[in-house]
Amino acid sequence: MPRGRYSLHDPHDHTPLAEEHFQCAPGPSGWRYVSQLTNPEGGHSGSVDLTLDDLGRPIRLELHAASWQVRGAALDGVTWVRTDPTGTHATEGNVAAHAFTGTSPAFLVATTRLLRLTPSSSSATRVRLVAFTDPVLAPRTVDQSWTLLRREAHATDNGPLTVEEYQVTALDTGEQHTVHIAGDVVLAAPGIELEDLESPPSAFPDPPLD
Repeated sequence: MPRGRYSLHDPHDHTPLAEEHFQCAPGPSGWRYVSQLTNPEGGHSGSVDLTLDDLGRPIRLELHAASWQVRGAALDGVTWVRTDPTGTHATEGNVAAHAFTGTSPAFLVATTRLLRLTPSSSSATRVRLVAFTDPVLAPRTVDQSWTLLRREAHATDNGPLTVEEYQVTALDTGEQHTVHIAGDVVLAAPGIELEDLESPPSAFPDPPLD
């Protein structure tokens, strides 16, 4: 069960945004990720609790940020309820999308589990996601394309570590960036740095047969 800490910063000017203390692991239902976020002053600023099924679909999502809350799941596309800080107003949303995304590294791992790409894929794979943007978890629909550029094994003290490099394209702007993932841990991505890891990434089981 990997435990560690990511630092999150603005990918454009590198302003520190938060630190995310996380743990994650494959389980009977698929994969679960939980984390607590602290702001640059050290105060609590939010949390993430995401569970995927064995096909990479979000079966449970709970986000907290600035006293806002979102609960969501894959249901008729993706469905969520967003509650304001007072707890008196809740808004339900539903979009014909594949999954969720946001600032947490958990969503990058979740997208790769959903797509199950291979380096031999000749074209990019398009995916529609609902992004919850900080600080008020406002939802917006985004379209991306993902390509697995390469998969390489690196020698470590704990044995070979397989690292996957993805190219991600925002289809509305054409902006591209790369993401490096090993198992269920993000090694590098825009706005994300892995600062500490107490145990090696988990290796996912082979996908179930249809």
